Amino acid sequence: MVGVPDPVSGEAGVAYVVPRPGTRADPEALRAWARANMSGYKVPRRMIVVDALPTNVNGKIDKLALRERLAHEG
Repeated sequence: MVGVPDPVSGEAGVAYVVPRPGTRADPEALRAWARANMSGYKVPRRMIVVDALPTNVNGKIDKLALRERLAHEG
């Protein structure tokens, strides 16, 4: 999850979801699960399904690349 500017709360979360092989991710079902199991302020504003997450040279998720991808997608 990466944070993006939000005019109301200051920052809102955007979750990138990678489904397990052979399965499909339904963003609305995931959002419904999050609303039922997480505090309201932690529920992501958007959920984006991707095939893989970018990693840096150390093998960690590259959140800067995710933010850049989000900026280009709009």
